[in-house]
Amino acid sequence: MNKNQHVVPSGDQWAVRGEGNSKKTRITQTQKEAIEIARTIARKEQSELVIHGKDGRIRQKDSYGNDPFPPRG
Repeated sequence: MNKNQHVVPSGDQWAVRGEGNSKKTRITQTQKEAIEIARTIARKEQSELVIHGKDGRIRQKDSYGNDPFPPRG
């Protein structure tokens, strides 16, 4: 099963965490660095990248998997 990758605040740092995992995959100094790592994992696993803001709320989602509703056109 492919796990969505979440970029979440971790104190004054940022963390990459697979959905459902209690342990963080990686901890980085910047959100940008965490996003790059999470995006690489999400592409490899064909899952979704979920980026959270400093307040913990979801800011953005990018899908690298089998989208059930692909864009038309």
